[in-house]
Amino acid sequence: MAVVAIVNGIFRETTLIPRVGDYTGHVISTVLLIAAILVLSYLYFTRSAIDYTRAELLIVGVIWVVLTVGFEFFVGYFEGIPVSETLAQYDVLAGQVWIFVPMALLVAPLLFGSYLTN
Repeated sequence: MAVVAIVNGIFRETTLIPRVGDYTGHVISTVLLIAAILVLSYLYFTRSAIDYTRAELLIVGVIWVVLTVGFEFFVGYFEGIPVSETLAQYDVLAGQVWIFVPMALLVAPLLFGSYLTN
């Protein structure tokens, strides 16, 4: 998923934003990334021989979220982006949509792992 997220970011910066603008490019990119997360999660859980418990599926989702958000803050720190600016990406009331990516990462294992094991 990390590779897909990086490719998505490159596509956003090089193709989407120059064509549709910053905000629309971010929204489209977010929707594409969520779709990729859901598809990859579905493919993983349909092919996995592991019979996860609901608790394990929740732990997988939490780990995915922690790794993603941690990476975002880590990269932001090394790029000199203030923490307040990174946090602002999670402000839904300001029209930001990024929060839906960690939400998708959290629920995808539960959704597809539970659905496929029942």
